[in-house]
Amino acid sequence: MLRPLRVSKSVCVTAFAAALALSACAGSVLPSEPDGAGGGPATATGGSPGEAGATGSSQGGSSGGTAGKTGSGGAAGTGAGGSGTGGRTGAGGMTAAGGRTGAGGTTATGGATGAGGSTVDCAGTLPAGGTAHTSTNLTGGTGALSWSVWTNSAAGTITTYPTAAFSASWNGSNDFLARLGEEWGNSGKTFDKFGTITAQFAETKTGTAGGFSYIAIYGWSTNPCIEYYIIDDSYNRMPVNPGMTTNKGTATIDGSLYTFYTRPTSGTGGSRCTGVNSWTQFYSVRQTARQCGQISITEHFKAWAAAGMTLGTLLEAKILIETGGGTGSINFTTASVTAQ
Repeated sequence: MLRPLRVSKSVCVTAFAAALALSACAGSVLPSEPDGAGGGPATATGGSPGEAGATGSSQGGSSGGTAGKTGSGGAAGTGAGGSGTGGRTGAGGMTAAGGRTGAGGTTATGGATGAGGSTVDCAGTLPAGGTAHTSTNLTGGTGALSWSVWTNSAAGTITTYPTAAFSASWNGSNDFLARLGEEWGNSGKTFDKFGTITAQFAETKTGTAGGFSYIAIYGWSTNPCIEYYIIDDSYNRMPVNPGMTTNKGTATIDGSLYTFYTRPTSGTGGSRCTGVNSWTQFYSVRQTARQCGQISITEHFKAWAAAGMTLGTLLEAKILIETGGGTGSINFTTASVTAQ
């Protein structure tokens, strides 16, 4: 039987040191694959971390367990982050409501608009170069217009101008008339044959005019014999009533209410109708006085016809001042009558 080999203590120490050195050397080598304790998770570049490799089963004291499977690479990371949602576009500010348009200032006085759209100068003055005519009964012409002055007692005066204007004065005349406008004479035409007859007037007055007075459109017709008035103002209180009249109704003309009357008369100085000593007067009387404006004469004639007041053939249509006494004067800075 062989004797057991005796090993020197120094040899054993030396062998143990060598084993430790070998083990240290083995731990310093970079691993090419994970050890049997389980592969560490391999992290995919840019991706989410891969799954941990399965842990290899350890065999007791064997030198090493079955190597764990390398963890699967993480899924590739998504590209650049999605663009952030842009901020909501701010709602535009509400458009400010425009300021209310200011009410236009009131039109300055000084002009009255007639129904036909023309304007009468209510603040005008008489032109220079007038010619005075003093008489108890006289007629004449100025430009395209005709004038007349008549009184049944003391003489009165009418002053005419190159334009459509006149003035008049009286002193103690019991019935005084001065007028300027269209004279058609024995034309044989009814009013509807003259087109549209229109007057414009502006007047200022002073003094007194006795028991009655008319500032009016005035004229005559024949067949039948009619003396007519469209009264817009008076020295007396408006609306005037000549007395002994028959009311024939009302109508609104040129923006104002007029009352219609008829009245039988024999006058104070005869008629313009040959051989006629008694006749009928027609009246339109404005309910409120005015001193300036336009008078739509044809509209009055039409309204009269509708009320049963029938004119004949026209002799004239003139702007008139008629007074029943007193002492006074009147200036018509505008006194035009047209038929067209």
